[in-house]
Amino acid sequence: MPPPTAASRSGESAAGDESPAMRRLRRLSLHLLQPSSPADQAEPSSLALAACAGRARRVEGGADVAAALAAYLRGRHRAAQMRLFDFFRARPDLQTPVEMTTAEHRELCFRQLRALVRDAGVRPLTLMANDPAQYFAVMEAAGGADISLGVKLGVQYSLWGGSVINLGTKKHRDKYFDGIDNLDLPGCFAMTELHHGSNVQALQTTATFDPVTDEFIINTPNDGAIKWWIGNAAVHGKFATVFARLILPLQGKGGEPADMGIHAFIVPIRDLETHAVLPGIEINDCGHKIGLNGVDNGALRFRSVRVPRDNLLNRFGDVSRDGKYTSSLPTINKRFAATLGELVGGRVGIAYCSVGVLRVAVTIAVRYALLRHQFGPPKQPEISVLDYQSHQHKLMPMLASAYAFHFATVQLVDKYSEMKKTNDEDLIADVHVLSSGLKAYITSFTAKSISICREACGGHGYAAVNRFGALRNDHDIFQTFEGDNTVLLQQVAGDLLKQYQEKFKGGTLSVTWNYLRDSMGTYLSQPNPVTARWEGEDHLRDPNFQLDAFRYRTSRLLHSVAARLQKHSKTLGGFGAWNRCLNHLLTLAESHIESVILAKFIESVKSCPDEKTREVLKLVCDLYALDRIWKDIGTYRNVDYVAPNKAKAIHKLTDYLSYQVRLVAKELVDAFDLPDLIIRAPIGMQSEAYAQYTQFVGF
Repeated sequence: MPPPTAASRSGESAAGDESPAMRRLRRLSLHLLQPSSPADQAEPSSLALAACAGRARRVEGGADVAAALAAYLRGRHRAAQMRLFDFFRARPDLQTPVEMTTAEHRELCFRQLRALVRDAGVRPLTLMANDPAQYFAVMEAAGGADISLGVKLGVQYSLWGGSVINLGTKKHRDKYFDGIDNLDLPGCFAMTELHHGSNVQALQTTATFDPVTDEFIINTPNDGAIKWWIGNAAVHGKFATVFARLILPLQGKGGEPADMGIHAFIVPIRDLETHAVLPGIEINDCGHKIGLNGVDNGALRFRSVRVPRDNLLNRFGDVSRDGKYTSSLPTINKRFAATLGELVGGRVGIAYCSVGVLRVAVTIAVRYALLRHQFGPPKQPEISVLDYQSHQHKLMPMLASAYAFHFATVQLVDKYSEMKKTNDEDLIADVHVLSSGLKAYITSFTAKSISICREACGGHGYAAVNRFGALRNDHDIFQTFEGDNTVLLQQVAGDLLKQYQEKFKGGTLSVTWNYLRDSMGTYLSQPNPVTARWEGEDHLRDPNFQLDAFRYRTSRLLHSVAARLQKHSKTLGGFGAWNRCLNHLLTLAESHIESVILAKFIESVKSCPDEKTREVLKLVCDLYALDRIWKDIGTYRNVDYVAPNKAKAIHKLTDYLSYQVRLVAKELVDAFDLPDLIIRAPIGMQSEAYAQYTQFVGF
């Protein structure tokens, strides 16, 4: 903190002439102008006019700090991303303009993808199969050029290609892999229907086996079963992985047809040469959307479309020539779980790319807040809007969250890569739930944050060229596809309850849930009345206190919701009890995911080899943790985990840490190492922002 100014010292000397009430008001006004360090609060003289009444100090050696942070954040596939950035920078014809029609955007997006594959030499499906971490890095880089491009790449390779290599067998990989990889065979992922999205087991499309012709007959039985929102379907797709109920005639009780559950089938939808829609298939365009208009979403209806028996993706279930069904998994539910489990990579990619969108938005907002000067003390220069406490409150915890999410999603990608190598059952279960929680939590946070960033940039944030509108609209659907966020959080809560039950049966817990096994007794005991009142800065910034607070909240929520479910299930049944406790369950899931994120952030701080960089990261981590605790302070107060004096100290320290992070805000966003090609917003440029902005409008 800067020392007291001459004016403040003279004011202190005159304090004896004031009434006690006036002295308190004067000191309060100084406190509001800049939060003081909790360590300084014992001495009134430490209160001083600072950032909001003058200019905040710039950190010394800022460029070195940014470079060191960037080096630590930089993943092992950063070079691959930079090659793609350079490729798009050298191809102005592939850069997305601010204004274009839906048809133009779709055509450009396909040209971008084709150029990435054929001109830049990227083989996304090969990467996904051999090095998932590099694949996700490429997807994030493509989304930086245009989010529509990142999503279209994901449809082609994560969904269409991923379904073939993960749900099919060797014969499917041999036949389709190269064509998917080099984009000769653009395809779709036809799961969602008009009447069913999240409830995949209730899909109505049928695939009935015909033993006479050795074919499956794909049929849309009613309008509610029309495949809807299918990416790549409206214009470019030639194939679709169609999810349908596998029906075997005469195999059920009394000679009735047997429904073997949801399976996936490869269905050609357009002629490979003429691109004409094939007989029996009707394709209509879902039309202009709120965002992602570079992706051509369509609706598909099938009228007795025949495909060979070999087009069944048969890793988890197969039909022989004589119509007999075989599977290594004994039940429909187990086959269904295995099928969806193999598609978890889509959620991993969305969580990872959502962090990339958040980094872009917060970089634009922070740089503009540093650039923009408004008001100031009388007869003194105007000050940066980021020197206002209210602006720090909006943006600094968000910036801290971007760092927290970075480390969490890098860990998720690493776990996913290890899972694909080992097929370890415990790791598969861990990644499934962790990807659900992180995807839901991060995409919801990013969606809200983009709007806050827009507001923080005032009127200039409303200009399309400054990107917040496109970022908000393109990212918004991240909360819905690859699993609705509310549904995904319920999966997390359901797994926590399962783990909770295992705990009291003496079973083992997955790695991510270890803290419940190790410390359930501690977390469910009554709060210590002494530690509940500790308010020292060293204590509040101790990672053990922070992580214990997060985990205590999760454990309390888990214990209480388990009791509520048990109580209500007696009168309402299982489904009714779950619905009665649904908001409680969602809060539990979010609390657990926050604990996971914080634990990884703390670990990443400790692992940082450079001392100065570690100090900056520790500051950011402390802000992330204490801001979260303060936002849910009511929960901690209700159970006396935090006494009133401690709650007040947490609030003050959070404000102070926001101010401290503001002093290194430029370095923190520069460390994201985002080139101007990715930022693109004139107000978010590192230099000459206003000049680029005025040039854009014609001056």
